[in-house]
Amino acid sequence: MSVPPSSSAASDRNDAVQALSRHFPDDVQKAYSRFVETRVPADADIVVLAIMLDHLPNKKLRPAGTPADTLGLVADLGFDSVAIAEMVFFLEDLFEVRISNEEILKVRTVGDLRAFVRLKLTAQPPADPRA
Repeated sequence: MSVPPSSSAASDRNDAVQALSRHFPDDVQKAYSRFVETRVPADADIVVLAIMLDHLPNKKLRPAGTPADTLGLVADLGFDSVAIAEMVFFLEDLFEVRISNEEILKVRTVGDLRAFVRLKLTAQPPADPRA
C-alpha cells in the first residue's frame, strides 16, 4: 500500500519543480517531465548532471560538455560539504527520495552520483505527478 506524501513533502517537491522550471534549460525540464512519465533512467541522468553542475561551488571548474563519470566531486570539481548538502536537498525534494549522510559519503565521482540516484529511484515507487 502506498502512503501519500505529507503536505510538507508535496510542497518541497513543488518548490523544487518550480525551481527546475525557472532556473534550468528547457532540455533539462523536458528530461524531468519524461522521467516522471516513463521512469527512463537516462532522463534522470540528464537532470542529476544539471543539478550537480548548478551546485558547483567554483564555476571555473565546470567541465566543457558532459562531465566524465571518473571526475571526483571533491578532488576534481571542488565540491565542499555545503555544496554537497545543497545538491542532496534539491535531489531529495525533486525526486522524493531520502539520502542519508552515510550514503552520500560513499559517493565520490560523477559516475557514483548518477548510479546512486538511479538506485534510489528504482528502490521507490513512482511519485504521483498530481501531488
